Amino acid sequence: MKSSRIPGFYKKTVEERRELLREALEFSEDDLMVLSSHEALPIETADKMIENVIGTFPLPLGLGLNFLINGKEYTIPMAVEEPSIVASASHIAKIVRDTGGFKTEASDRIMIGQIQVVGCTDFNAAKEILLTNKNELIEAANAAFPSIVARGGGAKDLEVRILNDSSNSTYGTMLVVHLYIDTRDAMGANIINTMVESLAPTVEELTGGKVYLRILSNLADRCVAKATCVIPPKLLATGEYSGEEVRDGVISAFEFADSDPYRAVTHNKGIMNGIDPVIIATGNDWRAVEAGAHAYASRFGSYRSMTKWSTDEEGNLVGELELPMSIGIVGGAIRVHPISQLAHKILGIESASELAQIVVAVGLAQNLGALKALVTDGIQKGHMALHSRSVAIAAGATGEMIDIIAEQLVNLKEIRVGKAKELVEQYTK
Repeated sequence: MKSSRIPGFYKKTVEERRELLREALEFSEDDLMVLSSHEALPIETADKMIENVIGTFPLPLGLGLNFLINGKEYTIPMAVEEPSIVASASHIAKIVRDTGGFKTEASDRIMIGQIQVVGCTDFNAAKEILLTNKNELIEAANAAFPSIVARGGGAKDLEVRILNDSSNSTYGTMLVVHLYIDTRDAMGANIINTMVESLAPTVEELTGGKVYLRILSNLADRCVAKATCVIPPKLLATGEYSGEEVRDGVISAFEFADSDPYRAVTHNKGIMNGIDPVIIATGNDWRAVEAGAHAYASRFGSYRSMTKWSTDEEGNLVGELELPMSIGIVGGAIRVHPISQLAHKILGIESASELAQIVVAVGLAQNLGALKALVTDGIQKGHMALHSRSVAIAAGATGEMIDIIAEQLVNLKEIRVGKAKELVEQYTK
C-alpha cells in the first residue's frame, strides 16, 4: 500500500473501495472475487475446519486506515460487527501519523509449554534432577519436532517451579516444568504440545512422579509487543474542548482504570475492540490473545489498565501498550481461510513479529479513541450515529432508504428501532 491515508474512503461505495484496493495492491480478479463472493468461506472448506458444520457466520470486513507504524504505511483489515470501531481506530491513526506515527517493538518469539508433575516423594530433589538434565530434555524436545529446529526455532530453555508447597489443596504439592520454545512465525500450539507430550515419559522416569497436564500456556509473557505514541495537545482539541483538557481527561481516565478493576474491565475491553478484529481477520486465535492480555493486565497482583497514558516534559500526551502476542502468519486457519490469506496480502507483512506490532498499535489507537470520546462528548454521540444504519436495517429499510432513515434518526436524536419503523412507514406511503 503506497499510503494508508485515503481521504473520503468511507463515503465511497463498496465497489469503489474495492477498486481502490485493487489499484493500490495490484489485486487480481481472483482476489476481488474472494471479497465479492456470497460465500467467502466455501462450505466444503468450513466442513474440514471444525465439526458438525451447518453453515458459516460472516462478519463485516473493514479497513483501518491512516496507520503509520515505524515509518511504514499499513492498511489494516478488521473483521468486526460493532459500529464505530474501525472509524475510531482510523481517526486516531490520522492524528498520530501527523506526529510521526506509532513506534513499536517486539521481544523474541518465545512461547511456553507446561508439564505438571504430582506424587513425587521429594519435590526439591525432583526439581534438581530435572535441572541437571535440562540440556538432554531440550534436545529430546527438539527431536520431537525437527522441522521447527531446521527453521531456526525450537526449544531454547527449561525452568522448573514447585507449586502449593505449603497449601491445603486436595492433591497437595506439584511440580511444573516450563519449556521455552521459539515457534518462529507460527503461533505454535501444535509444536508446543507435541514437544511437551514427548517429554512426559522421561519427566516421570526422572522424578518418580506422575505427569497429568502437558500443554501450552496462553500467557506468553516472553513473546510481547509494545506500541507507543506521542501527541501534542493541539492535535487533541475537539469542539469546545482544548487539547490540554482532552489530554488531562485521558490521563485521568487511565488512572481511574488503573485503580479500579470495575472500570479496568471496560477500559481493556475497548482495547480488545481494536485488537480482536485484526486477530480474527488474519486467522489467528483471538481467544488465546484475549486470555493472555487479561492475565498480563493482572501481573502486578491486581487487574489494571493494559495501557498507560502520561505527559512528557513538553506537555505531550504519551501512550504505551505492551501485551503478549501469541499469533502467527503461518499454519492453522491462516493457510485455509481465503479471507485470512487476503488479509495477510493487504497487510504486506513478513513476520509474526511484525503482525504483533501492528496489533498493539491498533489496540493503542482504539483505546485513545474511546477515551477521547468519553472525556469530551461522551461515547454515545459518535457510536449511535454510526449505529443508526443498523437500526434502520432492523426496522426494514433497504437500499437508499437506509441512509435516509439513518440520517433522520440522528437528526431527531432518537436512534431506536421503534422510531425507525415509523419513519420507514412514512417513507413507503
